Amino acid sequence: MHKGYLCLVLHGHLPYVRHPEHEDFLEEDWLYEAITETYVPLIRVFERLVNDGVDFRLTMTLSPTLISMLSDELLQERYLKHINRLIELANKEKERTRWQPQFEALSSMYLDEFLSARDTFLRYGRNLTNAFKRFQDLGKLEIITCGATHGYLPLMDVCKESVSAQIKVAVSHYQSVFGRKPRGIWLPECGYYPGHDKILKEAGLSYFFTDSHGTLHGKPRPKYGVFAPVYCKGTGVACFSRDLESSKQVWSSIEGYPGDYNYREFYRDIGFDLEYDYIKPYIHPDGIRINTGIKYYRITGTGNHKEPYVSRWAREKAADHAGNFMFNRQRQVEYLYELLGKKPIIVSPYDAELFGHWWYEGPMWLEFLIRKIAFDQDEIKLTTAPQYLSENPRNQVITPSMSSWGWKGYSEMWLQGSNDWIYRHLHNASDRMTELVKAYPSAEGLTRRALNQALRELLLAQSSDWAFILGTGTHTEYAIRRTKDHLLNFNRLYEGVKGNSIDQNWLSGIEYKDNIFPDIDYKAHQ
Repeated sequence: MHKGYLCLVLHGHLPYVRHPEHEDFLEEDWLYEAITETYVPLIRVFERLVNDGVDFRLTMTLSPTLISMLSDELLQERYLKHINRLIELANKEKERTRWQPQFEALSSMYLDEFLSARDTFLRYGRNLTNAFKRFQDLGKLEIITCGATHGYLPLMDVCKESVSAQIKVAVSHYQSVFGRKPRGIWLPECGYYPGHDKILKEAGLSYFFTDSHGTLHGKPRPKYGVFAPVYCKGTGVACFSRDLESSKQVWSSIEGYPGDYNYREFYRDIGFDLEYDYIKPYIHPDGIRINTGIKYYRITGTGNHKEPYVSRWAREKAADHAGNFMFNRQRQVEYLYELLGKKPIIVSPYDAELFGHWWYEGPMWLEFLIRKIAFDQDEIKLTTAPQYLSENPRNQVITPSMSSWGWKGYSEMWLQGSNDWIYRHLHNASDRMTELVKAYPSAEGLTRRALNQALRELLLAQSSDWAFILGTGTHTEYAIRRTKDHLLNFNRLYEGVKGNSIDQNWLSGIEYKDNIFPDIDYKAHQ
């Protein structure tokens, strides 16, 4: 008899970056790297587990923006060119390193990985969403949605119509892709604001996730802490909260597994290490050095000196760490089972890109962990939120606290000196969108197109990614430009609709460029 549950959650999201006006756009590489280094490796892990008959349950967010990019024909074609270029580079690396056995073996490893990425990409019809849908249909994966463009909902509450639009558009988009409505949602940045559960319920969603203090600071105090879900007062929507111990053990580069000296060093890439003339065809056409994904060194230590990466050592360490994580969860659930008098649930959420992109051995660790849980113990049961609620329908009713994850846990990452200027513009645009919906309740033709595009531009401007990037100080010029461009587009559409002066040619251009959510209905903003 198991004594507790483990709910692993991978949050898959990228901001919507698509620039058909440029042949090679630097920030589009975020998607291509994620496909090669995170999403294909995870798919291969799931395939092996299914093929070997290993039962597992895992929860994964696929945000609407990520799904839209994975489904976009232009980006699919560009990814194919990208991976073919990496395959060519890996072949050249085999030749360049043939007298350096350690590096030559690694270049062969990367060549195999790139070939596998291309094969997987093509096997699923160039759309990796098909792969994840397959695992959901098999009952192994619970795919949840997110805000339409990952808008940070607590700072949008001054215009609840925008909060509602982020949820409604996401649910509608999910249904068009997966053939059914989502059951749960990853609130962008784990940002919960009291009362938003009512909007979730109206959209047909039955559960969401928060950070630990979202539940711990709720009213009344939760009897079982974060080790059981709670139902939101008045709606019955279930709230699951993060377990800090298991989370930190994985994501922390200082105290967690990814910082082990045998693991691959993320910051040593041949895109920066090798001579410019040699690497030039494989970096940005403007000569900007970028990561290629080919990295030959391990972390080694805290200093600048790095030793060559040894894949066998890293694999052994990943197996050890998987065993250690499982052992810690076994002891944790045993203790909690006796303390609480019921089976606890350990909710362990992580950004999906930690697995493979930032922590190269992450997918390997995950596969070891799932296999060990399946065959080496009987205290822990892998579960998903719907499965847990089906087995444990009686839970405490509280009102969770306003909260987020990230720096300090109360929105500060998305509201600080570097990014606070954006909100008055976003709120003004939200009010204007509400005004348009009320003024044009049943628009048709060109006016309807303009109103639909206005909602697209507003949603894209609301993406929490732009505020986050401004907060971190990286790619700030791009984040500022995206915020301003979408707001300027929105305001031009607003003026065009109000003045009956819509520029059809210009509208067609931004419909092609910002083509997310082709079936969007502007009346979602109400």
